[in-house]
Amino acid sequence: MAFRGLQLAFIVLVIAHVCFGWDYAVWWDFLPLVLAYAVVTAGNRWGGAPDSPRVARDPLEVAAPVTGRWSALNSPADRTPSHGIHSHGQTYAIDILAEPGPGARPAFRWLWPIARRPQAFPAFGAPLLAVADATVVRAADGQRDHLSRNSLPGLLYLMLVEGSVRELTGVNRILGNHVILDLGNGTYAAYAHLQRGSLTVREGDSVHAGQPLARCGKSGNSSEPHPHFQLMDGPDPDAARGAPFTWSGIGVPQGGETFEAPPAAVALG
Repeated sequence: MAFRGLQLAFIVLVIAHVCFGWDYAVWWDFLPLVLAYAVVTAGNRWGGAPDSPRVARDPLEVAAPVTGRWSALNSPADRTPSHGIHSHGQTYAIDILAEPGPGARPAFRWLWPIARRPQAFPAFGAPLLAVADATVVRAADGQRDHLSRNSLPGLLYLMLVEGSVRELTGVNRILGNHVILDLGNGTYAAYAHLQRGSLTVREGDSVHAGQPLARCGKSGNSSEPHPHFQLMDGPDPDAARGAPFTWSGIGVPQGGETFEAPPAAVALG
C-alpha cells in the first residue's frame, strides 16, 4: 500500500510541477519514486522470508497443474525467492513453459519481432488442473490476453513501464486472470496469467484433483503465455506469504529442466 501511495505521489507531483510551474529542480519530483522502490525492496527482502514462522513448513506434495512436456523457469529449486521478491506470496512460485517439441516455442529475439500474438506459443490454451481436492476461493478471468514481450524491447517495456503500472494498480493486474484454491490446513494454491473467459469454475465450487480449472493465457505481468503456480499461507496474495511445494512424481524442477507430467501423475476425480 505504501509503495502504491508513493508511486501515486510521484505522478501527482510531476503533473502539478508542469501545471503550476513550480521553480524547484524537477529531480525532487522523483523523491517519492525513490522512496517507493526503497519500500518495496525492503518489503520484498524481509516480508515473508523463508525463515518466517508462518512459512516454516515442509513442502506440501500436490499433483502437477498440467500434463505434457514442460520446462521450468524462475524455479524455487534454484533460489528463493524464486522471482526475486517475497511479495504477493511468490517466495516459492514457479513459471513453466510448454515444450511439446523442438522449435514449437518461438525463441527470444533481440530486436524483431518485438511482439507476437499469444496464439504463437504452445502454452496458450493449455488446460490447467486442480492440484488437489479443494475449494475455489477466488476466480477472475475478465482481463485481456496481450501480446508477448519476448524480445529485448518488449522485455524492457515490461520491466520498466508495464510492470510499474501494474504494481501501482494492484496485485490483480500482476496476476492477470487467476484462480485461487483452498487446499485446507491453511494452504492455498494460486494460478496466474489465465486465458480470458476460460474459467470452468466459480468461487465457492468444490473441485477434485485433476479437474480442469481454466486454460493458460497471456494476462497480467507476463512475457509470454505460461502458467505461474504458487502455494501460499492465505487466500489474499497481497497479505499471504509463500509456502513450498513439490509435485507428485516430479519434485520441483530446476530452471531450464524439462519434465513430463503424464495424465497418470494427476489424480483424476
